[in-house]
Parts: sequence; C-alpha cells; structure tokens
Amino acid sequence: MRVTPRLWIGLAIYVGYVLVIYVFSKLSGVAYTDIGTSAEFTWRGAVLDLAVGAVLLAITTWLLGWWKPALFERKRSHHKWPIFVPALMLILAVVNLFNTDWSQFDASFLVSLLALGLAVGFCEELMSRGLLLTAFRSRLPEVWVWLLTSILFGGMHLINAALGAPLTGTLGQVVIAAMTGTSFYIVRRVTGSLIWAMALHGIWDISAFSVGFAPLGAAWTAILVPVIGILAVAVVHWVIKGTDEMPIGATTAAAPARL
Repeated sequence: MRVTPRLWIGLAIYVGYVLVIYVFSKLSGVAYTDIGTSAEFTWRGAVLDLAVGAVLLAITTWLLGWWKPALFERKRSHHKWPIFVPALMLILAVVNLFNTDWSQFDASFLVSLLALGLAVGFCEELMSRGLLLTAFRSRLPEVWVWLLTSILFGGMHLINAALGAPLTGTLGQVVIAAMTGTSFYIVRRVTGSLIWAMALHGIWDISAFSVGFAPLGAAWTAILVPVIGILAVAVVHWVIKGTDEMPIGATTAAAPARL
C-alpha cells in the first residue's frame, strides 16, 4: 500500500463521497422521488452523479494503493452458513424482477436501470465496505468496523431527504439500509471478496426500482426487507468471530492510538 490506512482517511473519503453525490444530484435538477420513473430522470438524477463518484473513488483507491485490502479479505470467515441471509436477499430480488411488468420499459430505460445497478453496487460498496472498512481496520476491532461502516452506510442515505424524499420515509430507509448493509458485509466475509457484495447490491437496487415503477402485482417483498436486516444482524457475530483483518502496513493496535 502506498499510504498506510488511517481512520481519518476513511472518514474524509466518506464525507467527500457524500458531498460529491449530493452536489451533482442537486445540479441535475431531478428530485429523488423521480429517479426510476423514466430513463431521463434515472440518467440525470442518479447514474451521472454515481459515475462521477465511481471515477473519483477509483482514482482515490489507486492513489492510496488500497485495491487489494478494499476488495479482498486475507482470510475468509470460518463460518459459511450465515450466507443464507444474503441468499434470501437475492431470492427476494429475483422475485421482484419476476413481479415487474417489463413491457413498460423501453431500451433506454432498461439500460439506465442496468447502469444504475452497476454504479450503485460499485460506488457504495467500494466506499463503505471497501475503503471505509480498510481505514477502520487499521485501529478498531472488527465488531466496531462492521457496526460503524453499517451505521455510516445507512446514514449517507439522509441526503435523499435533502434531494426531495419525505423525511419520515428517509429515516426509515436509513435504519433499514444500516441493517441490510450487514448482508453485504456477510457476503464479503464469507466469499472473501467485495465483488460479490457489489453484484448483490446492484441486483437488489435494480429489482427495487423496477418493481417500484411497474409492478405486476402487490410488491409484498418490501415487507420482508426489515426481516432480512434483522436476520443479518442476528448472525453477523459468526462471520466476525476470529477475524484478524488489520491491513498489512497498518500500525498494530498495541501502539498508541493515532487518528
């Protein structure tokens, strides 16, 4: 690694990312509630700002030399069975896709949804369970790494209220995102790679936006999302247990703490 991981670096990346997404989303002139309702609004309101975020995150990761610790675990979780929670999330996503009336989407809209899923999966996972996680592992026990990255992941969704989403609904989204984000953390720990978490995250967002725009029937899977979050939090202990993922090059925890 070119730069030794530090807590402050991770927090600076987090704040910078959130500001970039907010500013470019605001400049688009598209309200958060309009994203996913048309190809134009999806491109302008979400894909473009995420594309800027993706480029900046990739450059930052390269400059820091953090690609390897951000994307891969040195040692996978000893317990593999907690993967059943992300598997349930994937099943719900597939159900959403089958419950979508795809005849209401033209080619441009389909491409915009695919681009949105790819961009969200890459950006939000690399930022939260990639770079932020790497920085936090330089000083904190893994249980705090999981907890704080999950809370911050949920917290960044607060900008949706500033972009036009109802505050009450946004607060609920923050809590649910913090819990369901644990599913993506479990994927990373069990598979040993953040790439699979990026894929699941992208598929989930595509299915959520598609079924939200053109449902064939009642979108009943939405009521199961909190259940997924609760299950993830309930089993995460077993993928944390025995973890020693402090990045090579970071000062040992026994040394005096320095942010």
